[in-house]
Amino acid sequence: MAPLAIHHPFPYLHPVTARAPWIDGHGRVMRDLRVSVTDRCNFRCLYCLPETEEAAQFYRTKFAPISTSGLSTTLREPIWKPRSEILSFDEIERIVRLAVEHGIEKIRVTGGEPMLRRGLVDLIARLSAIPGVRDLAMTTNGFYFGDKAEALRQAGLQRISFSLDSLDPSNFKRMTGRDGLADVLSSIEKAQACGFAPVKVNAVVIRGLNDHEIPDLARFARSHRLTFRYIEFMPLDSGHVWQRDLVVPGREILSRLQSEFDLVPISNATNPSETARRWSFADGVGEIGIIAPVTEPFCGHCNRLRITADGKIRTCLFSVVEHDLKAWMRGGADDTELAAGMRRVVLGKELGHRIGKADFTQPARSMSCIGG
Repeated sequence: MAPLAIHHPFPYLHPVTARAPWIDGHGRVMRDLRVSVTDRCNFRCLYCLPETEEAAQFYRTKFAPISTSGLSTTLREPIWKPRSEILSFDEIERIVRLAVEHGIEKIRVTGGEPMLRRGLVDLIARLSAIPGVRDLAMTTNGFYFGDKAEALRQAGLQRISFSLDSLDPSNFKRMTGRDGLADVLSSIEKAQACGFAPVKVNAVVIRGLNDHEIPDLARFARSHRLTFRYIEFMPLDSGHVWQRDLVVPGREILSRLQSEFDLVPISNATNPSETARRWSFADGVGEIGIIAPVTEPFCGHCNRLRITADGKIRTCLFSVVEHDLKAWMRGGADDTELAAGMRRVVLGKELGHRIGKADFTQPARSMSCIGG
């Protein structure tokens, strides 16, 4: 008689530690952790921290009947969290190590603007040394990246993504609140020179502001052999003045690109949790992708968790509930208790966001505070 087959209750055991992975109530295995290292940012992007007169004027011009009282008529500094409330490097390393032991493989360091966090190179070195971290990436606005590019590469940073919403200096300043286009372009070149590959560049597309640059951004990606991502405008601004009419749907972005370029679809069959639909140019030079969370949600395969700079764990970018991981750690929880708490949080992960639904509520915190 053949022996009975033994079916392990957790078939996706992490190869490094053989500990049970974190699986949510919908059967999704968590593999991706975004860690914000600061809530501070030196940019005032219109879609995140629209605190400039240019931002206020844009919204007034586009939607005169809509109140823009949440926007200042002059630059006002956001209220940042005091240093004592921000996770220490030891705490971040502990969280990442524990997460990797339970199946997380990809770590992305975010902000705010992560380059503003003092000692960032040391943190990257510590995270890259954790067994089981297969992909260590960072998202930056690029303003300060050039000075630390080589050091970050040597510390173990594998991939880098930049924000670049416009190639026109005046429009760049209108969108970001800063005159920094030349610095960002220089950082992109420096990243390539240091061996980061692929170098990804992201643009948030807003109707009437930078959507006319869609083809130019694609040409930029081709000429510099970049991986470029167009992102739909999401309701994550601190002014809470997001309007659906300002969203350029992903299908429209694709249509505009296809009218000028010969694009070949790239399958995501090997990575169904990929947020972008991707295309290569027919000659194989450069790649573009479209991230359309508003009009074409990709929640069904979401395997991501987020840790905010002040130690909250979020199961969705648009969660209205946060769980205070920092309080558990500073309250004396050991690793077993901490892992059990995180497992409970993961189990309650939302099936998807509610953008476009009557009951949608915009998160109280902006993208700068949440981490991308």
